[in-house]
Amino acid sequence: MNEHQVNRNVLSEHPISELLRISMGNIKEMIDVNIIVGDPIEMRNASIVPVSKIKCGIVSGGTDQKLGRSFDNIREYPFGGGAGGTWSITPIAFLVASNDEVKVLHLEESSHILEKMIDFVPNLIDQLKKSLAKPKDGAKTEVMKVEK
Repeated sequence: MNEHQVNRNVLSEHPISELLRISMGNIKEMIDVNIIVGDPIEMRNASIVPVSKIKCGIVSGGTDQKLGRSFDNIREYPFGGGAGGTWSITPIAFLVASNDEVKVLHLEESSHILEKMIDFVPNLIDQLKKSLAKPKDGAKTEVMKVEK
């Protein structure tokens, strides 16, 4: 058995491992896709789906405590540890479906930059194709066929 295997075995038996296992298990129970994309809200002519972002911060730690001479002769010291965390759920948009139209209504202007970029790329490609297709005065146009 090498040193890495010994350290892994010691860690798996250490109380901090159980503390982390319990913390991560509780987080898994709390996480639900309906937190990010909420349940639809039905209106007369529309369905509204809230969309949120989640920020999560988690910390855990512990220490073996040597409390005095009475623990000098034992291999394992008493363990003290704790875990904590914070969650922030912020609504960022609403997906609105009405009749034959679907819209995304953003609550913050900066939250839909990626969407604007995705909408912009096809227009950019079309413009590039058009500008490359126009021969300049006196220039010859060459067409290359590329086979896969």
